[in-house]
Amino acid sequence: MPPRKAPTARQQRLGSELRKIREHAGLTLVEAASQLRTDRTTMSNSESGRFGVSPERVRAWTSHYGCPDTAYVEALVAMAAERGGGWWDEYRNDHSAATLDLAELEHNAKALRAVQIMHMPGLLQTEEYARAVFEEAVPPLSPIDLRRRLSYRLKRRDVLDRPSAPECTFLIHEAALRMRFGGRKVAADQLDYLLKQSERDNVTVRVIPFRVGGFPNAGSSTLYAHGPVAQLDTVQTDTPHGPAFLDAETRLANYRAVLDRTEERSYDPVQSRDFIHEMAQQV
Repeated sequence: MPPRKAPTARQQRLGSELRKIREHAGLTLVEAASQLRTDRTTMSNSESGRFGVSPERVRAWTSHYGCPDTAYVEALVAMAAERGGGWWDEYRNDHSAATLDLAELEHNAKALRAVQIMHMPGLLQTEEYARAVFEEAVPPLSPIDLRRRLSYRLKRRDVLDRPSAPECTFLIHEAALRMRFGGRKVAADQLDYLLKQSERDNVTVRVIPFRVGGFPNAGSSTLYAHGPVAQLDTVQTDTPHGPAFLDAETRLANYRAVLDRTEERSYDPVQSRDFIHEMAQQV
């Protein structure tokens, strides 16, 4: 298959999973290439995501490696079968690759768990709230860039309306609820919108109140995306330069523990709605 100019995070993930399976089979790159009657360069480029991998090749390689997890293999086959880009491709000229990868991650996730400290979750933001957040960017965004950022942010929300929409749990700190981006009316409208979204069947909102004190990883926001199988889970964290993606097994386990402990210290969904309603009355 031809090399890709810039493989996406999902394409790189497919290649890295094939590398893991090969390594677990105890085969070096040279040994695998020889046994599969291909060359070392093709194998290396496939495992790095620079070359595309067909579903048939995924089946052949994983079968040769003796991978016993059929659900895992089928999930990788499905990843390889995805050819065309998604709606996010139309924004490729004015958004970073990591930002586009986030939309693709959300699109393919079976479930999402997020912790937000100072902002409302991107999937639950109103247009005016998002505008107010983007207006704080340094350096300032041009009017054209601002419109494109807003368009992209609002388009991401459509994932919640898909027939196979992911089950979403949003853990939102009280600090985020009290931040008045855009002023009093924008903040009040955002809280009302949050309450309405919390009534969706696939959306759970839980508030982390100030009174609980500390909790794990309190300094940054986190998104945990559940893949079709546990091996394909991904963690996304925010950095000053955009989203960062983590998929090492130890890190996934640690972030699951972080989310579990944080959720234990949050209000339950009913208490959270009551708390948000009370705050909306106070704004």
